[in-house]
Amino acid sequence: MREKDVRGILAELEPVLQEVVITANSSPRAMDPDELGALAVEVFGSGRVSVEPLLRAAVEQARELAEEGGESGVGVVVTGSVVTAGEVRALFGREPA
Repeated sequence: MREKDVRGILAELEPVLQEVVITANSSPRAMDPDELGALAVEVFGSGRVSVEPLLRAAVEQARELAEEGGESGVGVVVTGSVVTAGEVRALFGREPA
């Protein structure tokens, strides 16, 4: 959401995430993916950030990146807001409780 401390959240995530895939949820409060991607590049560097405006495609891209890692403990973390988490749950056939 654009009113959140986006740069601060990205800075906290930077040491523990190898790569990030930036996307948006369906909320009118969501930050534009390209704007969010530009902030992420400032924190992570351009080689660790990709932007995929469509949530379904972003989750798929993240899954593929995790599989390419081939290491134990590699996975996908979905973060940003409860709206995003709920929409990803729905992608996997699980409606929010």
